[in-house]
Amino acid sequence: MKKLFIRLARDEQGQDLVEYALIVAAVGLALITTVNQLSSAIVSLYSSITTGLASIGAGGA
Repeated sequence: MKKLFIRLARDEQGQDLVEYALIVAAVGLALITTVNQLSSAIVSLYSSITTGLASIGAGGA
């Protein structure tokens, strides 16, 4: 039994896969955060543009 635990502790097979999965997860989380922040900024920009255009239309009548 002791030999089995020693062999499992020294076995590095699959370690690269776990590291790549962690990198992909971190990049995905960063992308999700960035997209959420950008979408809020874009919605705010379009809202201010719409408000500005509405005030121009109301003042010109």
